[in-house]
Amino acid sequence: MTTLLVASTGGHLAELHDLAPRLGVQDDCVWATFDSPQSRSLLDGQEVIHVPPATTRDAAGALRDFLAARRVLRGGRFRQVVSTGASVALSFFLPAVRHGLACHYIESATRTEGPSLTGRLVARVPRTRLYTQYPGWAGGRWRYGGSIFDGHVATLRPEPRPVSRIVVALGTHERFGFPRLLARLVQVLPPEAEVLWQVGSTVIPRMPAGARRQVPHAQMQQALREADVVVTHAGVGSALAAMRAGHRAIYVPRRRAHGEHVDDHQVEMARELDRRGLVLAREADAVTAEDLAEAARWTVGTAGALTPFRWAA
Repeated sequence: MTTLLVASTGGHLAELHDLAPRLGVQDDCVWATFDSPQSRSLLDGQEVIHVPPATTRDAAGALRDFLAARRVLRGGRFRQVVSTGASVALSFFLPAVRHGLACHYIESATRTEGPSLTGRLVARVPRTRLYTQYPGWAGGRWRYGGSIFDGHVATLRPEPRPVSRIVVALGTHERFGFPRLLARLVQVLPPEAEVLWQVGSTVIPRMPAGARRQVPHAQMQQALREADVVVTHAGVGSALAAMRAGHRAIYVPRRRAHGEHVDDHQVEMARELDRRGLVLAREADAVTAEDLAEAARWTVGTAGALTPFRWAA
């Protein structure tokens, strides 16, 4: 019988995709996620069930996913459901437990100090197994399983790269823009540099030439591989993409006080990855040309074989 891997697109899907080889299920699994350029590219060649998209705190979207989950789980094909969130996890876990399936919820790496709203909700689902990626807040039903950032190491380049090609990735969330960071980058990025601007829903009076709401996934991956510097909001998917391309990104958290997200979990994420040396964490109004040069001095790679994720017995 098959494992169903469930995640919303963006960072949640990126995390689950990176964890899948360590879960020991990749040879017999099916994916349930939203239809997007990211999911089509990342899961190319795998069996994927597209379910209705749900955004942050989207009750109607969660209900649509619940109805889709009931249809998907009929027939007894699956033995367990594994999810990294967000609300789509709860939408699938509720009918899954009624079918007697094991449910495993892996909290996002963005949650460095405690569970998200989704994590608190799925913890109420009977027999659900709960995992954190940080041993510091493991306890009770929450078990430390490992981290998607295990094995990543930053090292100095033998020669610093010139800051001539830059990727700016501000996320693609429909509700939350990041005008503070975009306005700052328009001021400090070298005018002669070649810049790929993915700005999502962000709009400022002085938009940079060539700014695009969303860049096709394959094109973004190529641009990341060819870039000298990456500047990104502090999303976990953005961090993983930059690291896979060998970059120690300039990593800028959104702030709730500025209406840039529902809470300050990106602040926690930036602190954690900066502590690990995997990003250069900066505030939106404090990014400088010197930061660009510093980021160009580093590369990120992997060291050693990764241990399997620690499943609960």
